Amino acid sequence: MESPPPHMLLFPYPAQGHMLPHLDLAHQLSLRGLALTVLVTPENLPLLNPLLSAHPSVRTLVLPFPPHPKLPSGVEHVRDIGLSGNVAMISALSALRLPLAQWFASHPNPPVAILSDFFLGWTLDLANQLGVPRIAFFSSGAFLTSVIDFCFRNIESVRRASADAVELPDLPGAPSFREEHLPSSFRLYRESDPDWEIVKSGMLGNMASWGCVFNTFDHLEGQYLEYLRRRIGHRRVVGVGPLNLIGLDDLSGRGDLGVGGGAGSDVLGWLDGCPDGSVLYVCFGSQKLMTKEQMEALASGLETSGARFVWVVKTPTAEEGHGELPDVFEARVAGRGRIVRGWAPQLLILGHRAVGGFLSHCGWNSVQETVVAGKVVLAWPMEADQFVNARLLVEDVGVAVRACEGADMVPDPDELGRAIAGTMREDLPERARVQELRRKAFEAVEPGGGSSWRGLDELVKELGQLQKPSL
Repeated sequence: MESPPPHMLLFPYPAQGHMLPHLDLAHQLSLRGLALTVLVTPENLPLLNPLLSAHPSVRTLVLPFPPHPKLPSGVEHVRDIGLSGNVAMISALSALRLPLAQWFASHPNPPVAILSDFFLGWTLDLANQLGVPRIAFFSSGAFLTSVIDFCFRNIESVRRASADAVELPDLPGAPSFREEHLPSSFRLYRESDPDWEIVKSGMLGNMASWGCVFNTFDHLEGQYLEYLRRRIGHRRVVGVGPLNLIGLDDLSGRGDLGVGGGAGSDVLGWLDGCPDGSVLYVCFGSQKLMTKEQMEALASGLETSGARFVWVVKTPTAEEGHGELPDVFEARVAGRGRIVRGWAPQLLILGHRAVGGFLSHCGWNSVQETVVAGKVVLAWPMEADQFVNARLLVEDVGVAVRACEGADMVPDPDELGRAIAGTMREDLPERARVQELRRKAFEAVEPGGGSSWRGLDELVKELGQLQKPSL
């Protein structure tokens, strides 16, 4: 008799930038014949609908979200609390260790491996307890992971370094960063804080996992993938991206501010009437709400640039005009600028022939999407992993131009206007380089021969050789 397919438990982290690529990966693993169970808490179960519709064989494990003193009751997704809630969210989810172990023990066909998000590094201890391999899934890049790993392994020396130049000599090219530009998952670390210690041990645990899977590809981050293979001491470090190229069709219209239809959909009709490459797309992700001063500076820069644009803005708050557009701005730019409030179909906008550039915070999903679309990035990193991602795009692969940097930075409107106008030039060198990178991204996921496609196939082959746990 033919043996049943390997059964895997997938555990995504409940934040959009983490969950969407994880579900894209689940789609590919299911296509390759693996039996999957996806762990979610009740409020996040609807986010699995596209995957479950495409793959009825995928099972779900729905566990109650554990309470945490720093999380309001009912909050189960980062979008409902903001990036500042990540540490408490990670800590809260670590309380699922016991119910997970009980589920494994009672399951007639327990998983042969756990594939969990890199924010859930505590699952390595659980996997060791259960006698199964743990695979870390990185919805972010290999460069970022290399930086975080170095910092947590060298906390004292990194903190003693000059605030202007924290050097990372082990990494390819020996990069250095301003202290304030280090990933916030390290920079905000507070020693002896119980929640932060869970984060730290989890980040170090990622590198001790049986395998590491990245939403990236060789031509973009090959040197960092190879560095991590040497650092960890095995070859099960694979780039399998860009996952949005081989993901669920149901998510093809996803935006950085949500999934679904809405008022942003009609912007595609407006783009149809614009010349090729003439429009700048402006979006800073689902979490960042700009101050009144930043909104005014950006509005003025867009106006003085003379460029056409689509600007996605979040809903304003009552806090001193945060997120509010300047008075009569829309009237002044009528005809050459469109404001989209709330959700926007980001993939479809970036892929439109009229869009020539992307003013972005450089979140990793946005990086992958703009590379796939072949559009130049005008980088304004603000927090989290964004400074590392911006450096990769600007300095390593040369497909981006710096606009400004910092969550509190208020750019000079005239300088920003000139940067926007320069980015939209047809003869910009970065434009040719991003087209070449786009070609390499498509080659990476080419069935059979692409590096990412082969990486996925090899991973599934190794998983097929794993033995069931003896519980």
